[in-house]
Amino acid sequence: MGLDRAASIDDLRALARRRIPRFAFDLVDGGAESERNMRRNVEAFKDIQLTPRYMVDVGQIDTGVTLFGKAYAAPFGMAPIGMLNAFWPGADLTLARMCAAENIPYTASSAASTTLERLAEAAGGNGWFQLYVAGDASVTEGLVARAEAAGYDVMMITADVPAAGKRDRDIRNRLAVPFRFTPEVLAQCALHPRWALTSLRHGTPNVANYADLLKSATSYAEVQKTLITPRFTWEDLKRLRERWKGRLLVKGILHPQDAADCADLGCDGIVVSNHGGRQVAFGPPTIETLPAIAHAVGGRMPVLLDSGIRRGADLLRAKALGADFALAGRALAFGVGAGGAAGAQRAMEILKLELERALGQLGVASFGAVDGSVLSPAPLRHDAR
Repeated sequence: MGLDRAASIDDLRALARRRIPRFAFDLVDGGAESERNMRRNVEAFKDIQLTPRYMVDVGQIDTGVTLFGKAYAAPFGMAPIGMLNAFWPGADLTLARMCAAENIPYTASSAASTTLERLAEAAGGNGWFQLYVAGDASVTEGLVARAEAAGYDVMMITADVPAAGKRDRDIRNRLAVPFRFTPEVLAQCALHPRWALTSLRHGTPNVANYADLLKSATSYAEVQKTLITPRFTWEDLKRLRERWKGRLLVKGILHPQDAADCADLGCDGIVVSNHGGRQVAFGPPTIETLPAIAHAVGGRMPVLLDSGIRRGADLLRAKALGADFALAGRALAFGVGAGGAAGAQRAMEILKLELERALGQLGVASFGAVDGSVLSPAPLRHDAR
């Protein structure tokens, strides 16, 4: 099956899996421990039913949204993913350029394989920057200052990794950063020559924004210890809010009170996220936590959602339950893994087509008009006697 026959994000995932060595594919595709939380993120969307209305003029469909004073062509953007160039060489810049061309946000991970400066340039005015708060305050300040100088006006602070997640696939694959070319890794590379040759041209991927700090790192666990701190508190967030003059989002919110506290602190938005099921193995699916969080925020700031977006209709489900915007990570990454720039474009086309058709089928001509009224009532439970 080629890209032109890929009908869904799942089809692109299957293509990517065939093109990429297992150790590199698992880096993006894998989740925490048994991966149940990762799977539930996707499955929980399917449980939400929407009720179509008919005899409505849907001849013109509008998927555009305005967020933080900027008009975007679609109600979703690229979520931050670290070390994505290990998945497919050059993936960071490929996706940043596509987001610029499609007029959607691109979130550059501080753990990206490409420097935040190059990604800001590639994303044009659509670049957002995601920050991991390091244990060393000077490291954090260095990244914030670089993001400021690079022209980012939206910074997204990740709050949901006080401890690194345990990803069983990475342990089995003996994942190391930088990669160790063990006999097993070399054997996998030999079976995927296009990935191997493209990787040779691009060079061994690493965590580019921390390159000087990580020269002595021997494992991915060591890398994570440099990137995150277990001591990040509300006081730290308050200081970052005062330091950063642009829009500030907090990513990783799953509790309504945390959402309300972010609003009280003057944050410009939150991202309801469980890190795509990659960190916490026992948490709830994000779509299930969304209604209570949206209620707690009460319209004081935009609510974004990620983790589990695989279909265009998922964007409508999230909007109906209180999200103003969404971020897709794996969905677009599977596209670039399936076919580079053409694959990334195909993933975008699939999500846009599904969104437009879902709006038409729902009987709502504008994404902005979607609200809780489109939700189907819960089915009645009959006595089984």
